[in-house]
Amino acid sequence: MQIGIVGLPNVGKSTLFNALLKRQQAFVANYPFATIEPNVGVVPVPDERLGKLAEIEMLEEKLEKLPPIVPATVRFIDIAGLVKGAAKGEGLGNKFLAHIREVDAICHVVRYFQNNDIAHVEGAPDPKRDTEIIETELILADLQTLENQREPKKGTKEEVQKYELVKKLKEELNIGKLAKDVSLKEEELELLKDLNLLTLKPILKVANVQESQLKDNFQEGIIPISAKLEEELSALSEDEQKEYLKTLGLEDSGLGRLIKKAYETLDLISFLTAGEKEVRAWTIKRGTDALRAAGVIHTDFMKKFIKAEIVSFEDFVKNSGWKKARELGKTKFEGKDYVIKNGEIVEFMIGN
Repeated sequence: MQIGIVGLPNVGKSTLFNALLKRQQAFVANYPFATIEPNVGVVPVPDERLGKLAEIEMLEEKLEKLPPIVPATVRFIDIAGLVKGAAKGEGLGNKFLAHIREVDAICHVVRYFQNNDIAHVEGAPDPKRDTEIIETELILADLQTLENQREPKKGTKEEVQKYELVKKLKEELNIGKLAKDVSLKEEELELLKDLNLLTLKPILKVANVQESQLKDNFQEGIIPISAKLEEELSALSEDEQKEYLKTLGLEDSGLGRLIKKAYETLDLISFLTAGEKEVRAWTIKRGTDALRAAGVIHTDFMKKFIKAEIVSFEDFVKNSGWKKARELGKTKFEGKDYVIKNGEIVEFMIGN
């Protein structure tokens, strides 16, 4: 999963990204196989279930230490600050738009904090206006893409349908609507896929606030984060972070809430694998069947799939691992069409 961080200059994107990078460094220290580009922050998805599974595996397999824990990860891409006219190539506009086309979702950071020492490109910060500037640039870029589509002279049925959709979207975008807010069916979205429209991507709205604003009431869908606080938290151990957050009356860090919201927005879930070699979370789309879930681990697993043994997280924990869960009939064998549920622990049976 890739999320592009966008926003006007000086809204706190860099501070937020620096916090991500510090988390990334801690992550890489534990998992040295991860290769990361300078403008990419790869951070683990918070999942307390993994620690519990590791403890159970250590006891069940009589290991001397906990097996390695490999969480699911999110890649955050730091995209250059956007300015008015980006769709026409102003600033780093073209580069910005090229990068944003590659991501699964957009994290739009809007400045809510006041600080006279940090200049704002549009004068005083105005969240509503600043949000509209970014959205307008995305809309203009998409309109450019749509304008480039030509009416098929002797097109197939699908090509004709696609061009009708292009005309419909042009009308809607011209009145300021984002493509994702236009009513479209699944088959219509499939026809538009190759256009890679920016405003069709899910948008996570982040309000970069002062610490004192974290408990304020924000419009639904807006995630309040203090980028400065996140940077401070990233320098602390996990236990210290929890303690610090508790003193602020917060249950989770802003980055933790952002990652969870990203999962929810993209309709993602995790299934888990547990063994003496490692305990791991794997990211899949909600509704994924066992065959495709096996392919997430290794493409060969799809070719050689026999069946999947599955147990719920609750039953696995309650019965202290695979052995007792099997003895009590809490595990089940399912075929390739079985739809994997969030948090299920899966062991795939693979042929030669």
